[in-house]
Amino acid sequence: MEGAVLEEAKEIYTERTLEEAYNPKNVGELENPSGTARITGPCGDTFQIHLKVEGEGEAGEAKGEKILDCKFLTDGCGASIACGSVVTELAKGKTVAEASRLTAEEILAVLGGLPEEHLHCSTLATETLKAAIQDYRNQTRIHTRARTRALRSQSMSG
Repeated sequence: MEGAVLEEAKEIYTERTLEEAYNPKNVGELENPSGTARITGPCGDTFQIHLKVEGEGEAGEAKGEKILDCKFLTDGCGASIACGSVVTELAKGKTVAEASRLTAEEILAVLGGLPEEHLHCSTLATETLKAAIQDYRNQTRIHTRARTRALRSQSMSG
């Protein structure tokens, strides 16, 4: 039975997609992530991405902000798992700005395409990554404002 299912999958998916689906990289959650997002797509699949960013600090895109680590979880199909594996690999080592420009087409290029009924999986993966980056940016702005207020009150009281 398992062999028949795998043979059927080989007719639908590329070898790279099957490799990423059966042996995904970066599955899980990060402790104390810099940014996180969870999105449920129209198909019902839920995607979650956690980022760890190096060079956190100034709001407004500090040049040193690199994604050190990136993990994902999904309750989706094999195509969703493959897309999560690829998007997290593509994001690691990039600056926050570079990672925010990753596209569904780039994931599809790495995988060698997906069947039409699973194309949305690559979009869900990139949209969740972008939402995690936005969460990181929001957190950075909040921390920067708090530091600025603390510094102002110190200088006024000193």
